[in-house]
Amino acid sequence: MVVSLRGQTLPDLAWRRLGEYLHETRLLGSIQNTLYWDQNTSMPVGSSEWRAEQLSLLARNLHARQSSGYFEELIKEAKIEFQQASQLGDLDFAEIDDRARNLELLEQDLTRQKRLDPDLVSILATAKAHGYHLWKQARASSDYQCFAPALRHLIGLRQEQARQLSEARTIWETLAQPFEPDLSIERLKELFEPLRKSLPELIENVRSWKRPDSYKWDLDAKSQRLLCDQLLQEWSRDRNITCVAESPHPFSITLGPKDFRLTTRVVSGQPFSCFLATAHEWGHSLYEQGLPIQSHQWFSWPLGQATSMGVHESQSLFWENRVARSRPFSERFWSSFAQEGAPVQCGEDLWQALNPLTPGCNRVEADELSYGLHILIRTDLEIELLEGGLDVEALPIEWNRRYKDLLGVTPPNDSEGCLQDVHWSEGQFGYFPSYLLGHLISAQLSEAMADSLRDSGILEEDPIDFCIGQGNEFSLLSWLREKVHLHGRKMNAEELVEKVTGLPLSSSAFLNYLKKKLELLNITF
Repeated sequence: MVVSLRGQTLPDLAWRRLGEYLHETRLLGSIQNTLYWDQNTSMPVGSSEWRAEQLSLLARNLHARQSSGYFEELIKEAKIEFQQASQLGDLDFAEIDDRARNLELLEQDLTRQKRLDPDLVSILATAKAHGYHLWKQARASSDYQCFAPALRHLIGLRQEQARQLSEARTIWETLAQPFEPDLSIERLKELFEPLRKSLPELIENVRSWKRPDSYKWDLDAKSQRLLCDQLLQEWSRDRNITCVAESPHPFSITLGPKDFRLTTRVVSGQPFSCFLATAHEWGHSLYEQGLPIQSHQWFSWPLGQATSMGVHESQSLFWENRVARSRPFSERFWSSFAQEGAPVQCGEDLWQALNPLTPGCNRVEADELSYGLHILIRTDLEIELLEGGLDVEALPIEWNRRYKDLLGVTPPNDSEGCLQDVHWSEGQFGYFPSYLLGHLISAQLSEAMADSLRDSGILEEDPIDFCIGQGNEFSLLSWLREKVHLHGRKMNAEELVEKVTGLPLSSSAFLNYLKKKLELLNITF
């Protein structure tokens, strides 16, 4: 509320006008997301050209709204009104902080949008749609040359985008900002170098184990889908606001304040692929459902959005790895797998099978130990593609060489090599590090969660495992809702981690978690 010169209380007119404008912008964005969902789940292949035009038109209109003089004026008016209301004492401290941060983020986003040429925005949207279409074809036939020209085009467009944004960052850093605000290559090196050294050493230690090679079995697609449905039911899925489908690459997406979608996939010869992908994407969806979106209008403000993709990935990885790959979860779920034909006779069998610890070529199917190396390879390669002069034609060779050097495996073809991920086909350069940052964040948050659970009276050696064993994942989700989800974009990822855990983000908690788990797996196999 604001007060007029006559002393009468008036509504927040400028703030409301700004909110209505943001609401309409978010509606357009949700239409764009709906088309993306359809493109990935059910759109016929022949529709790709028309879909590219649709997405290009929407992108141009969204950019126009997000960079217009009218939008800029709305922000200025809301800022003046906010300052007056703050001085008059009409807002409490929390409202002042929230509104100030919303305005700061809106101004920041506006500045970025104003620097971009509308033609580039439109061309990028078309190129992303074409890139995705060609990637699907190339991946299906393992024909990298079919996709290479589209990749080269996308790299050039993203380089131009970074030049237009003209920030005091490198090209890759500029493109990474929407995913991971304030991240630099230098900081990334500080966080990842201990992993680059320690993970290969841990993998080499595991190679010496005499582990039985008895986990080569499969489940039919129907059984895998039934197990996924059971998983989501146990994790309190609300079918009134969620939808599950299948796509070539699993993902989660929010179409509205009460419309949360996720996809999974069934992979032949990988009986846990669908199950773990569902757990992972449901973790993303739980985070989205927990963001501060108290009303349709608040859903449209920056504070109603995710802190960063690293935090987003930390939530999905928590549910996939800390919960679904845990021993107590296997003790609860093994009989369900056995009923569907899995050759497991106890929880220990399922737990060992869920944690194979065998380096492979596929990132999505990777175990916790080798997963980080998949991300290091991708991060290094995309920085070299954007900044280091790596030629697109050389990508498959360079990809395979690094896999051989870091993981000791060589992809048999490009579908299982450099074509396995969808990200570059959509121009998402700068996203991959968020996966590994998510591992670090998840581990550090888990340590803080365990301490809080002990303080609440759960005095077991591992309070998180105790809750999982009791089927009490609700306590874990409640902690995440209270400590992590409610903040939205109030701060960046590292600030959030330090606020919740009291420590700067590092790789220590993740490496400690891995070492402890390896010790338990080695003792019990």
